Amino acid sequence: VTTNGPESPEKATLPFKLANAGLALDLDVVLALQGPAVYLAMPGMIPHVPDTNTSSLKQMLEVFVESGGRLLVCIPCMEERNLKATDLIEQAIPTSGSALTEEILSAKAILTY
Repeated sequence: VTTNGPESPEKATLPFKLANAGLALDLDVVLALQGPAVYLAMPGMIPHVPDTNTSSLKQMLEVFVESGGRLLVCIPCMEERNLKATDLIEQAIPTSGSALTEEILSAKAILTY
């Protein structure tokens, strides 16, 4: 779960780095975007997030979805920012609070950024 968006590039990329490491280990990885992090699921936003020393958020997101990661986006957080599902990248899954809670309850581990 991450709440860091484009305003904090380093913190915004950390969850993707760890998520991709988990996917490389054949783990089932779900990344949930809440608060300002929902902006990371907008196609026009990613190019505006500065690259870190190791790789770009665009590259990390591509690896994440191509490797089978699921990208959940908080519906109430989207609504707070007047975003619709059509504003998000194709791979983003708008998710209710109850659906996210179910994911959390079934998870073996949860990290929050």
